[in-house]
Amino acid sequence: MRPVITYHDYRRFMQDFYDERKSTSSFTWREYARLAGFTSPTYLKLVCEGKSNLSDLGIERVAAAINLGGFERVYFRYLVQFNQAKNDEERKNAFASMQDIARANKIRVVDSSAFTYFESWKNPVLRELVALMPGATPEALAEMCWQPITEQEVRKSLDFMVSVGLLKRKFKDVYVQTDKAIMGNSDVFPVVIRSMHREMASFAQKAIDEFQVNDRNFSGVTMSVDRDAYEQITRELESCRRKIVAIANTSRKPDQVYRLNMQMFPLSKKFEKRG
Repeated sequence: MRPVITYHDYRRFMQDFYDERKSTSSFTWREYARLAGFTSPTYLKLVCEGKSNLSDLGIERVAAAINLGGFERVYFRYLVQFNQAKNDEERKNAFASMQDIARANKIRVVDSSAFTYFESWKNPVLRELVALMPGATPEALAEMCWQPITEQEVRKSLDFMVSVGLLKRKFKDVYVQTDKAIMGNSDVFPVVIRSMHREMASFAQKAIDEFQVNDRNFSGVTMSVDRDAYEQITRELESCRRKIVAIANTSRKPDQVYRLNMQMFPLSKKFEKRG
């Protein structure tokens, strides 16, 4: 069984512990619960299925039952906090603590680079700009950004992307994009993507007043749909997004970095017909 510090889903970790014990003995959910000091024989099964959560006391009981100690027990506490957090800020703080423990013990947490990359608009924008402006100094790159950014922040971003393999430094101030893409686990990615969407949405709001209509494109439609139509529309949007990326890749002489937001969200509560 993998060490707990390599997990980003505590329910998966608990399930793997059960499956491993079950494969070599007659281990049951009842025995699992007894080891952890719970009276309900199915409680831990419900936790692993996502139908119940662990309390602070439950965290300690499960950690003891699985024989977690030292930094592994501390990591497990933060792992549970990460998965059970009520908002993105709590999740980000818990994940940061997981990263700190992993670094201190020389183990890389899955998706940590993705988490950092999407935390700010600076990284994806600068990754595109260095391809447009080979040899440009950090100061020149900072001046090209519409949003405020310092020369020091540019250097920090470029160094980070080189360290995780998203950029390759050929010469001084000359970078090339690598083929490496940021791939994320479904537990971690929603947090960072939501953060990026919030940031980009705020930029879109400001763009209404800051740019001429021939330099931006805003349109929208308000409609009523059922679930089947909604899912069909989202598939069309995804297909459209892929086509747009393909068109962008045909640019022979790109000279500007753009952001495209594709948004569809409810404007009303769901109406339930009666009778």
